[in-house]
Amino acid sequence: MQAITAIPRPEYPRPQFMRTDWVNLNGEWDFDIDQSLSGEARALPMGKPLSRKITLPFCPESALSGIGEKDFMASVWYRREIILPDGWIEQKKRVFLHFGAADYETTVWINGERAGDHRGGYTSFSFEITAFIKAGSNTIVIRAIDDTRSPLQPSGKQCERFESYGCMYTRTTGIWQTVWLEAAPDTFLRSAKYYSNIDDATVTVHAKIDGNPSGYRLMTTVCAGDKVVGQANVAASGASSFTIELSERHLWEPGAPYLYDVAFKLVKDGHETDSVSSYFGLRDIRIEGKRVLINGKSVFQRLVLDQGFYPDGIYTAPSDAALRGDIELSLAMGFNGARLHEKVFEERFHYWADKLGYITWGEYPNWGLDHANPHGLERYLREWIEAVDRDFNHPSIIGWCPFNETNPLQNPELLRLIYRSTKALDSTRPAIDTSGYVHVETDIYDCHNYEQDPVKFAAAFVGSQDGNNMYQNFPKHDSAYLGQPYFCSEYGGIWWNPGQADQQSWGYGDRPRTPEEFLQRYKELTEILLSNPNMFAFCYTQLTNVEQEVNGLYTYERVAKFDPAVIHKINTQKAAIENE
Repeated sequence: MQAITAIPRPEYPRPQFMRTDWVNLNGEWDFDIDQSLSGEARALPMGKPLSRKITLPFCPESALSGIGEKDFMASVWYRREIILPDGWIEQKKRVFLHFGAADYETTVWINGERAGDHRGGYTSFSFEITAFIKAGSNTIVIRAIDDTRSPLQPSGKQCERFESYGCMYTRTTGIWQTVWLEAAPDTFLRSAKYYSNIDDATVTVHAKIDGNPSGYRLMTTVCAGDKVVGQANVAASGASSFTIELSERHLWEPGAPYLYDVAFKLVKDGHETDSVSSYFGLRDIRIEGKRVLINGKSVFQRLVLDQGFYPDGIYTAPSDAALRGDIELSLAMGFNGARLHEKVFEERFHYWADKLGYITWGEYPNWGLDHANPHGLERYLREWIEAVDRDFNHPSIIGWCPFNETNPLQNPELLRLIYRSTKALDSTRPAIDTSGYVHVETDIYDCHNYEQDPVKFAAAFVGSQDGNNMYQNFPKHDSAYLGQPYFCSEYGGIWWNPGQADQQSWGYGDRPRTPEEFLQRYKELTEILLSNPNMFAFCYTQLTNVEQEVNGLYTYERVAKFDPAVIHKINTQKAAIENE
């Protein structure tokens, strides 16, 4: 393992599938903005010098990058010279260049040769660069093309105007998560998926091996703390599936997480050739009537909307501690989870959610994509598959929601197709076709309601008390309610910005005049949802302010606006559905 040095975000970026042979490439790179898209014509892929410096993994719009330019950027270029660790070439290691994420179309050249391309701004990807590297110095050149205003580019909450407004924020261009090198043997473990069974205390592993597995065995050891509680030794193949019985049963539960450690070893002729460390949680999700059960228990989901933006890093947390810190801020106010909104969060966030017992809904940044455009499916589906595949193993993710607030006149069959694709990719979790607005085919039925008057808010949900006449955002366009679990997945958004000029801020509805009025409104709105016997969850907007949007319970700088204990007491009251 490399020594941890004073580089930003030095931690291993993929904690659920860890190797020891890796090099973190965060830090200073050469950099340029290419507004004319002329970089190839100017031979930049051949390694010509670039005029500026940038600090990765931060986007050029951010202060932490050292650039801090907020205007649109048609494309950006990166360049760096690297020397591979001793032994990688001599031992004929296979070398991979990994990206946590880069927005939007990324191309990589190694020593002047094109090594790979990837389209998508939110998911992780890698290129094998073994054929392009050499002993001594190697030149890496990266280009990212980004057009936030394109109707064929999903961009989430990135602003399509020059300046941020409303709930649209500063853009992110190019690399915004860790870049790293990793070495593997000629035949290596590519991936592993876990399917746990809480009743039998077993875990079934689906492992994929790259290379020629003939003559290899895959040895798997599961530990509970320091104790070995399960093992398997199977003949390796391109795709191997096997079930491990666990001698100790420990469940991963919200607020009480337990994680089993896993060690994989590939062995041939008695010699270990590859090893990976991992973990999983023993956890089950089922729907029973209007309840969503976690390990057979009705757990009311007290969710908060998390946008995943940071004042100094924009899309990128300044540190690993900041990722953990956001979860701890949420827990301090009595939330037990979050909608990870209009963004695919980085793997380290999910790691901390796994460790802290914090439940989440995985989403996708569908805003910016024209759903009616037939080419949109190709742009959407490929990256959504990558997102679900990457994050499948995290026990903290208890459901998927690929769309948010879709236009009732835009292509309902796209929603149906993505919903069914999601269920084919992951049969273990519920999926919401689109959050709020117009449902087509869904496991969960939800709505958005930002009414600020508690009396009117309560009136909207009177019909749902009998379990049938659920509030719908667009009843003329929505599919019929079929008895699914139901919740209000966006509410509140209470505007609170003392000391800030009105024209510099945005929020929902009329503002409270005093802190006492804010807390009373928050209490009444939340208790209306908690007291509804047919509501299995709520989701409050939102955890923190983001730029001009000032409806966070914390400021953008993560300072509490109100005593967290007061919010905690309101949120943790027993919900009506928990009495069943």
